[in-house]
Amino acid sequence: MRHAAHLFLLACAGIGSAVAADEPRVEPHADANQARTLERVTVTAGRPSTLPLEIPTTTEGITGAQIERSINATDASDALKYFPSLVVRKRNIGDYDHAVLASRASGTGNSARSLVYADGILLSNLLGNGAEFTPRWGLVSPDEIERVDVLYGPFSAAYPGNSAGAIVDYVTRMPTRFEAHVKLQAFTQKYKQFGTSERYSGHQESGSIGSRSGAFSWWLHLNHLDNDSQPLVFARVNRSTTPSALGTPVTGAHGGRNQLGAEVLNVGSSAQTDTRQENAKIKLAYDLTPTLRASYTLGHWYNQAQRSADTYLRDASGAPVYSGNVNIDGSAYTVPALAPTRTQLVHHAHGLTLKSSTREAWDWEATASLYDYHRDRVRSPGAANVLPGSLNGGAGRIVDQSGTGWNTLAAKGLWRPSGIDGEHIVEFGVQRDAFKLRRREASTTDWIRGPAGALTAAFGGETTLASLWAQDAWRFAPQWRAVLGGRYEKWKAHHGQRTVGAVATNYGSRDESTFSPKAALAFDVSDDWTLKASIGRAVRNPTVSELFQGGINTTTGLPTLNDPNLRPEKSVTTELTAERALPHGLVRATVFLERSKDALYSQTTPSGNQVLNVGRIDTQGVELAFSADRVLLVGLDLSGSVTYADSEIKENDGFPDTVGKRQPRVPDWRATLLANYRVNDRWQGSLGVRYSGRQFGQLNNGDIHGHTYQGFSDYFVADVRVQYRFDRQWQASLGIDNLNNDKYWAFHPYPQRTVHAELRFDY
Repeated sequence: MRHAAHLFLLACAGIGSAVAADEPRVEPHADANQARTLERVTVTAGRPSTLPLEIPTTTEGITGAQIERSINATDASDALKYFPSLVVRKRNIGDYDHAVLASRASGTGNSARSLVYADGILLSNLLGNGAEFTPRWGLVSPDEIERVDVLYGPFSAAYPGNSAGAIVDYVTRMPTRFEAHVKLQAFTQKYKQFGTSERYSGHQESGSIGSRSGAFSWWLHLNHLDNDSQPLVFARVNRSTTPSALGTPVTGAHGGRNQLGAEVLNVGSSAQTDTRQENAKIKLAYDLTPTLRASYTLGHWYNQAQRSADTYLRDASGAPVYSGNVNIDGSAYTVPALAPTRTQLVHHAHGLTLKSSTREAWDWEATASLYDYHRDRVRSPGAANVLPGSLNGGAGRIVDQSGTGWNTLAAKGLWRPSGIDGEHIVEFGVQRDAFKLRRREASTTDWIRGPAGALTAAFGGETTLASLWAQDAWRFAPQWRAVLGGRYEKWKAHHGQRTVGAVATNYGSRDESTFSPKAALAFDVSDDWTLKASIGRAVRNPTVSELFQGGINTTTGLPTLNDPNLRPEKSVTTELTAERALPHGLVRATVFLERSKDALYSQTTPSGNQVLNVGRIDTQGVELAFSADRVLLVGLDLSGSVTYADSEIKENDGFPDTVGKRQPRVPDWRATLLANYRVNDRWQGSLGVRYSGRQFGQLNNGDIHGHTYQGFSDYFVADVRVQYRFDRQWQASLGIDNLNNDKYWAFHPYPQRTVHAELRFDY
């Protein structure tokens, strides 16, 4: 709390020094080429956001130029690093399966409560809800981003109930003339934790080329990433107080406490990840008429990852001990499994858009997208083949999700009854989203190279969501604007099946119909002050994995049970905002309230882990945000935020120990501060600070010790970046993330102090 308060007070101290009242007001994070009114962002250069920014509710944005000069960005998720109330749980550079987005009232275990798009393609993985269902950040590289906008909350009828937390929209570059770009990056961290003390490094190269000729424009982007991460999993045993002479005497264990506060011995690490990723993208656009454009995007993402294991234990001869019965300080233990894995992923994304931009009475847009798990295999050894020597093979398991994916189809219209400056702007549309799960688990005689053998488990199913929506932005008086809307949704789950061993279960189809109203109101008190109020209902339907996928939890060893009868999660969110425009920026205070009924959460039952409906979770809080240019001196820009959230479980039948406890992974305090200083035309630098308060990972808040594996800790992290421009075409950057080397955790460990070096060429 003290860190959050200090950040906000420090920033606010300099805002009053901004002068020159005749300067335009600037949207938070916006560049000078954007003019802002208090209800609507108008972009006067480049392509605007596809988000409905005319809705008088909280929006934030950042341009590609600001990302380049202020953030040590290695993927698209880093662009969100300093947005108010947003956190991406990025465990390492190239994190492809746990980098989940969290928002004001949604933690990093609720991936299905936010939406991420890039050029109309859905990047959010709504096949499931949790750490493994991360947005496909790898399909967007930082240097191709033109801008990013975020709409907080479920206040637009144009989006499904997964928008309860936030909607993120990436717009990538399309050229107006011939241009080419090359960027080289290198990064390294010295990591120390328990018995691990190693340096992990990586590099990334990207190149883009594009042009426009008449009505036709094209863009080709290639990106290669190769990185070694710190270990993400630590093997441990509960400390014994019973003397015993059994087991092989070993040394090297490191004492500590687990997330529940009990004493443990850390005996090894695993999931040290060597990932190699390739991202290729081609974008084509053709102006059929001066007001009608067709565009197509093809994305290819390849990932080959190896996760290795290490032991801290050594026997009397100094040889490593990976398994078996051991003796540590006169007590007997059994070494837990330290299993490596190998992953190969090839995913494809397609997006097709036809858009009318007459800016007259009628405009319309039709979009279609497809995301395909073309190849998706994870290989792991059996219990007897986890030693380093097993790299030659041995029996194991293959998990294959090839054929999984999703597709979207949408059409919308825009009607201006009285012209572009009229009282009404009416939007309406239809949408269909479909998700398909295909997961097969099979044994193999060679876990590294062998073919899949006998099927041991299989899970599959499909969900579809058909929607009809409309909303009207109505300026009914010179100082007033209202937005009224609603969304009707029909959800269906079908073709569900689960096979474990010789037992096969088929599930019948089910469907749900819901209606979600939306309303927002804005009042211009004066030229500088605006008051806003918004309310919206969101219905987040169960995902196909929550309904149909089971198995064994690899961390706890307990069964993971599916439930085909889960109820939809229903949320009502209210937001009240006061904005004050400054000569060079904006200050905003927002009060938010959310009530979620039948919230979907994984809970531990006597039978194992299972997603169940939590009766009610209430969240209320306040968010303060500001942005100001030329603070204290010319060339210094500041932006920052402080968020307080009180999120509490109010009802949860069958689990009385969770009632009155905090919602998991939603901290009480969050804060950011980003300062960018332009020394001259060649030199500029930035300093960013991020803070998060204490969190819990369990519904009963039993994980009282956050600074350990499987714990959720607070953190205070500083990042710096310095950039030098040699000439119009060449520039170099040097940065450090986690400058203060904070050791912090979100179940897995975050990176420690990481140095970034970068060289860029633009033609």
